[in-house]
Amino acid sequence: MQDKIKSEGKCCFCGKTFAKAGINRHLKTHLEGKGLENKEGISFLLKVESDTRYGGYPYFLSLWVDGGTTMKKLDAFLREIWLECCGHMSAFRNPAARKNGAMWDFFEAEELLASGKTKRYEELMEQTAGEIPMSRKAKDVFHQDFKLEYEYDFGSTTQLVINVLAEYSFKADKTVVLLSRNEPLEIFCESCGKQPATQICTAHGWNEESMFCEKCAEKHAKICSDFEDCAALPVVNSPRMGVCGYVGGTIDIERDGSFVKK
Repeated sequence: MQDKIKSEGKCCFCGKTFAKAGINRHLKTHLEGKGLENKEGISFLLKVESDTRYGGYPYFLSLWVDGGTTMKKLDAFLREIWLECCGHMSAFRNPAARKNGAMWDFFEAEELLASGKTKRYEELMEQTAGEIPMSRKAKDVFHQDFKLEYEYDFGSTTQLVINVLAEYSFKADKTVVLLSRNEPLEIFCESCGKQPATQICTAHGWNEESMFCEKCAEKHAKICSDFEDCAALPVVNSPRMGVCGYVGGTIDIERDGSFVKK
């Protein structure tokens, strides 16, 4: 993992660039003015980050979410911009609502789903695992300073942390609005160290050289038969990078790939 990678994003309102630590303070100044033009309602400013407790790169999204948006629609947005590869399951979880030591019965959950008892399934998951039903609306889940977790793919899991930074008394422009996203991170080739990394070899672990520029990828392919056959994946601007079969999102395409050296 490369140290001290700068993470910054552009404001969708004015186009100015801010560091990850300051972008949301800036966005609040723009959103406060929206109260004069938007209809009365409820909306939320969310900070979505990759869970870096166990390593990883400092990816982030700043989202403006309308209170009438369902968790399912937010889930779909996160999949489309950062995560979707093979239709894996996902979940929002409230860590504060989990019962200490409680375990949900996998077979009971499967039986409830198979028999169409969706409501009972949601109750079971919420009571034991703190899972928030996808049918629930944002206004019934979020409040200022609320923190929740999100998981995509319960096998090769990508974990996100979501913080509600502000709550507003007016509607958002759309169900989910992308206000900012980190610019492609300056990740360099682990072989030459000079050019941006564009490809990953998933046959090699994080403690080995596994991220290559175009030229070094060609060299690596000559000594790693798996690379050309099945192990090559593109470097993308997402915490799902290098996992499963992920090759990029379908939202904000211009910021979805590797960075370009100036």
